[in-house]
Amino acid sequence: MRGRIDVSEIEAQTKIRAKYLRALENEEWDLLPGPTFVKSFLRTYGQALGLDGRALVEEYKLQYEHGGEGDRGEIDRQPAVSTQRRARMGGRISRGGGARTKREGPSRAYMATVGAIGLVIVLLVYALLSNGSSPGPALNPPASSAGRTGKAGRHARTPAAGATRSASAARASVRLEPSAEVYVCLVGDGRKRIPGLILTPTTPAPIYHAHRFELTLGNDAVKVTVNGKPLAVPPSAQAIGYAITGTGTRPLASSEQPTCK
Repeated sequence: MRGRIDVSEIEAQTKIRAKYLRALENEEWDLLPGPTFVKSFLRTYGQALGLDGRALVEEYKLQYEHGGEGDRGEIDRQPAVSTQRRARMGGRISRGGGARTKREGPSRAYMATVGAIGLVIVLLVYALLSNGSSPGPALNPPASSAGRTGKAGRHARTPAAGATRSASAARASVRLEPSAEVYVCLVGDGRKRIPGLILTPTTPAPIYHAHRFELTLGNDAVKVTVNGKPLAVPPSAQAIGYAITGTGTRPLASSEQPTCK
């Protein structure tokens, strides 16, 4: 605001969408693609404003990654600290709009963790009850029966091990490393992993995992690694699309390519 910089100027300079810039200013982290993108956006946005982008990233990690929900509550009780942080960021750039109220209550990650723990407890109780209601195998079977049951036991365990390997092999992995600016829309198991962003060589390149991906690339200026192996992306004047699973890849026609809209 002091520099009279409009949001459209920052959007054009940083290639970060205006809605993400406003989310950074409002500290609405759940509107951003993920912690990796938050830190990348903070660094790029801070440098565009002439601030110390690395310090902004460290402050974000300290307040929101290390502290968790407890620290978030402490920040809400200290408005002066929040005001100073916004001042360093250059003020809110969304003109004509008021400050949004922070959401209260447990985060999605917290609820997901609690749900997972509850599911594990239910499964353990079910297993204990099942073992208690039916006699289990003898820990030290007689020598006369060992010869008859040894091979059968090994064969009985084989399908379960094979099923585990099949389930693990069904998951696919994708990593994107841009060599220049490239538009990317990546959908994994129906969820937008990269929701139609312009990636640059400085953008972090995490590895995504899912049973099935749909990928749209704006050009071939990107190194794509699928299931640990490089994927040859041919030069093209039009968008390039792939369907990716744990067993391989398949080109997508333009009508099948995801748009992330």
